[in-house]
Formats: sequence, C-alpha cells, structure tokens
Amino acid sequence: MTVLPHGIGKEPRVLVLTQGEGISVAEKAGAEFVGGDELITKIQGGWTDFDVTIATPDMMGKVGKLGPILGRKGLMPNPRAGTVVQPDALSNAIEEAKKGRVEFRLDRTALIHVTIGKASFEEIQLLENLTALIDNIIRAKPNGIKGDFIKSAYLTSTMGPSVSMNIASTVELKVE
Repeated sequence: MTVLPHGIGKEPRVLVLTQGEGISVAEKAGAEFVGGDELITKIQGGWTDFDVTIATPDMMGKVGKLGPILGRKGLMPNPRAGTVVQPDALSNAIEEAKKGRVEFRLDRTALIHVTIGKASFEEIQLLENLTALIDNIIRAKPNGIKGDFIKSAYLTSTMGPSVSMNIASTVELKVE
C-alpha cells in the first residue's frame, strides 16, 4: 500500500469497528461511521456505503463473520494492509485513509490496477502520485526476483483508451 501525496480525488468514507475507548478516538479522528455490534448487524443486512474499513483486534472475532460481504468488495480489515490497528493507533490509520492511501496487489494475471487521481488533477499532481506508487511497487519487489520486475505499464482514464508508458523512465521514478 502507499499514501498518495495528492490523494485520489475524493474523500473516502471511513468505517471503524471498535468498542470502548476506541470509539471516542475514532470519532475525534474524523471517521464517518464508528461503532461495534450495531454496525456489524447493519453490514450483515447488506449495508456497504463506505470506502475503507478499519477495525481493532478485539473486534476481529465478530468482523470475521463479515468476510463474505466485505471480502468481495475489498473492504475486509487486514493487519498487513494496516486496517487492523490497536485503539491508540486508530487516529493515525484514519488520517492515512483520509489522505489517500491506496492498496495495490496483483490479480490472477499479474496485473496491478490502481487509481492515481482524477482527470481534473494538475499534471504535476498526477506525476507525483504516479512516482509514489511506482517507488512503493519497486520497494515491494521480493528479493528472489531476477530480471525485469515491471514488464509494461499503461495509463488510462476510467473508460478511455490506454497509453503505453516508457518502462525505462517509469522504473526510474523515485520519491525524493
């Protein structure tokens, strides 16, 4: 995952599943939806009107039941993705989610699909977001991989044609 310097162009709606002291921490940090069992019941009823789910470890036993609903939409909290955090780290996790943290992973065909902004962004904003993404992808390269890690790259709007990117110059993008 990476935090894009200029976000993705919209403010994500953050759901925090916690209890006790975590509720007040999450509300102060600016989460739109905060709660425990009542929100889990609402989600089991089909409600998924949020973009990011953050949970505390004490809630994961209950949140695990939501796997079939949240997992399909990519909303399931995961410790590796930084969305399962201790109550004292909730404010930092919510702040990152609001800034524009995106998660990238390979699909079955070894492709990565990631939003880096909107067409209304300035050119420099898109370039800085792309640089942050490429830099983090290169850093995530496993040690055992030999040869070219990125074979091709394309940039496209949601419904527009794709444009091939020069791999040599793309791979050289580094965050300074």
